[in-house]
Amino acid sequence: MNIQLGSGPVPNKVSNRGFWPLRDLPTAIWLILVLVVALAHRQLPAPRWLLIHLLMLGALSHAILVWSQYFATALLKLAVTDASRRAQSFRLSLMNGGAVLVVIGVLSEFWPVTLIGATSIATAALWHAIWLYRRLKGALPSPYSPSVRYYIAAASFLPIGAGLGTWLSTTLASPLHERMMLAHALINLLGWVGLTVAGTLITLWPTMLRTKIAPNAALRLRRALPILIAGVLIAAGGAAVGLLPVAALGVLVYLAGLGVMAAPFIYAAKAKPPRSFATLSVLGAVSWWIGTLVWTVYGLLVSGDSVVMGGVLDTVAPYLVAGFAAQVLLGALSYLIPLALGGGPRAVRATATYFDRGASWRVSMANTALLVCALPVSSLVRVLASVLYLIAMASFIVVLFGALKAHRVAKKEGLATAATLPAKDRTPVVPEGARPKGQRLGQAAAGFMAVVLAVSVGVALDPAAAGLREPVSAAAQQDTGMSDENAPVQTVEVSASDMRFTPSQIEVEAGTRLVIKLTNTDASQVHDLVLANGADSGRLAPGESAEVDAGVISADMEGWCSIVGHRQMGMVLHIVVTGGNNDNATAQPDSEDHSSMPGMDHSSGTTPEAGGLDLSAKPADDFTAYNPVLEPLPKSNGQPTVHKAKFTVSELEADVAPGYTQMLWTFNGTAPGPTLHGRVGDTFEITLYNDGTMGHSIDFHAGSLAPDEPMKTIAPGEELTYTFTATKSGIWMYHCSTEPMSAHIANGMFGAVIIEPEDLPQVDKSFVMVQSEYYLSAQGETVNVDKIATQNPDLVVFNGYANQYGFDPLQVKTGEKIRIWVLDAGPNRPSSFHVVGGQFDSVYFEGNYLLNAEDQSSGGSQALALAPAQGGFVELSLPEAGNYPFVTHYMSDAEKGAHGMIHVSD
Repeated sequence: MNIQLGSGPVPNKVSNRGFWPLRDLPTAIWLILVLVVALAHRQLPAPRWLLIHLLMLGALSHAILVWSQYFATALLKLAVTDASRRAQSFRLSLMNGGAVLVVIGVLSEFWPVTLIGATSIATAALWHAIWLYRRLKGALPSPYSPSVRYYIAAASFLPIGAGLGTWLSTTLASPLHERMMLAHALINLLGWVGLTVAGTLITLWPTMLRTKIAPNAALRLRRALPILIAGVLIAAGGAAVGLLPVAALGVLVYLAGLGVMAAPFIYAAKAKPPRSFATLSVLGAVSWWIGTLVWTVYGLLVSGDSVVMGGVLDTVAPYLVAGFAAQVLLGALSYLIPLALGGGPRAVRATATYFDRGASWRVSMANTALLVCALPVSSLVRVLASVLYLIAMASFIVVLFGALKAHRVAKKEGLATAATLPAKDRTPVVPEGARPKGQRLGQAAAGFMAVVLAVSVGVALDPAAAGLREPVSAAAQQDTGMSDENAPVQTVEVSASDMRFTPSQIEVEAGTRLVIKLTNTDASQVHDLVLANGADSGRLAPGESAEVDAGVISADMEGWCSIVGHRQMGMVLHIVVTGGNNDNATAQPDSEDHSSMPGMDHSSGTTPEAGGLDLSAKPADDFTAYNPVLEPLPKSNGQPTVHKAKFTVSELEADVAPGYTQMLWTFNGTAPGPTLHGRVGDTFEITLYNDGTMGHSIDFHAGSLAPDEPMKTIAPGEELTYTFTATKSGIWMYHCSTEPMSAHIANGMFGAVIIEPEDLPQVDKSFVMVQSEYYLSAQGETVNVDKIATQNPDLVVFNGYANQYGFDPLQVKTGEKIRIWVLDAGPNRPSSFHVVGGQFDSVYFEGNYLLNAEDQSSGGSQALALAPAQGGFVELSLPEAGNYPFVTHYMSDAEKGAHGMIHVSD
């Protein structure tokens, strides 16, 4: 695009080219922050929100403010003056400062800071819109001046989106929260970002390709704008009032508006196919733009309600941001930065050439990796693909600084003779598009193959999650006749849902090859099918399917779901032979033999029964006991407190006793999970993210609300927000409520919420003890569900580890008043909490005092009796220095690890 400023003399006229820190640096800084958060996201609060807003509200919004003014100046042939530069500086400062405040306000959960930041952003956007409108009114007619109208409309939508975002930060109740979130996303993505991109690409796209603009481009530009604006309004309005079909109609109208503009885009691409990084990146961005909008329409039509659509939006939004927004930003910057820096033809060409380094592999790897992430792959494969996407996109930062150096050197060469410069400082300049076609294709193939290799590694490391099965042995093939390729084939469709296979019995004529088409129709649970002969579907996420070749059937056989506990709950498939001799050659081993079940092999390795469990042994030198101290609440200001936390489900190997490990399922990496602490009237907003390999959920006994949505099981990679208000005091259990619940609790998924009674007296020390049971499998394996059924645990423990407070005692001083909160998490064993040598002067059980020292009674208590899921606290003072054991007075359970020590010093 030839940028021509006014022809007459203009007072205080300045150049629009050259380096300008306030214009040129913030986008790079925001992108670096995006990279830092992506690398450290597990240690940061709200990482998903942070990543999206650093890119969209930070980097992209700054770029929109800069480049929409840049293009408006060129299209309207305006002069750049000191006054206009100063005004733009104020707007950029307002925009970036507001974005910083919004991030601080949301992360600190301090709503007034968020409001100030959003107001600053809205002010910058409205000022920008007014500036553009006034310049448009005073400019001479231009065929492409309607692009400026796109910028005005886009800037007018941003204050609405900022207002909705501020409202969302005040913690709205469901489903209002999901409705406003969807409206907020549609306003910002379709309005602020989408209109700017659409209005720019009509002229920028052919300019980037160095070809002519389509003859009908100006007409299409004018006709599409009202359609696009109508689409934004209908979509956001329908979302706001909860009418999802109306919102879908709005997105379809928006897509129709983009369709009006498609012909000029295609015309330019056919005239000169994209080859540079800038054009390839923009092409990829537009493809993701259209694809994710179609995906959004589908979600709006099938969701049924705003809460379900909120989950769809959580799935679509990252691809809209990463595929569309990020790529269009990097592509546009790669083309525009060299022009903005100027410095002469040589400098511009050298800078542009540097931006094209590795263009094909960067674009190929980024888009292929992102596509893999969007497919129903295992968590490991998705992580590996995400890393490759991040590498491809983060390379822009490296290329950017290299391009700036190339610009300086080339500009220097333009001012001096090349002979005066050292050879190492001379910049080789390869004209855009001059690289051989074979080299570009080779780079693209390299990017694609890098992703293929990552997928292969992920599948090799986690074949079950990828839907692959272990090869069936030759003996099994011979026994079942699987090698007979001439046998007739019977194909049966089976669904897995609600802890059942449907149909649960398949009749097969002897000598027939059976192929089972298994579909996981469960809404949230992961399932699989393992047959007695070794055939295996691999783990299937909700909605996934797989074919299981059972081979030629000559005898009755069983199959089952190998997810822990699912078989015991009835997920068994019976294959029954009709006709011929049923010699049970492939009969299922008896129902107590789980040697084929992953994580259920008790035939080898160290087991508790084999002497692998020694409670008298000492823990490893680096052992750290679970912190039992309950810190006092801050003084109340009379207003309820909102507690926000993120619980990440993780599956990890952890010690449960000296020298003995199990593969636990945990909230935030510990069993029990974090202890929540508050007062009556406080609100708790817990975001649960499932980073495991199967479905999990959470149930807070401290809240009273319908369990349908907040307690539902979520699949791996999904998250939900559980909000409840504490209305009654006590120590309340929380736990995973996914079936079989006993297995999920026994394998580590539980914790405590302490809601203090009003006027609870202060004490010198407070501790929390959560009693639970372990039903051990072999070293490093998951819970033994058969042992749960017998209710005979291997270990009974406080806070997740046998006898840990014998090795690391609680520390108090003589005469100190101590309070010990006790919760029995079960899943099966009761507790009778007792401190040897101590007497309780207060006992609080299930929300009420059984004994209160404040009543000045002479009575005392020796034990607090609790059934599973019950809790309370005891208070006592220990008058003499020494060691006081605490136990459950179910003594056999105390001998299994429910034992600790209080060390009292003078």
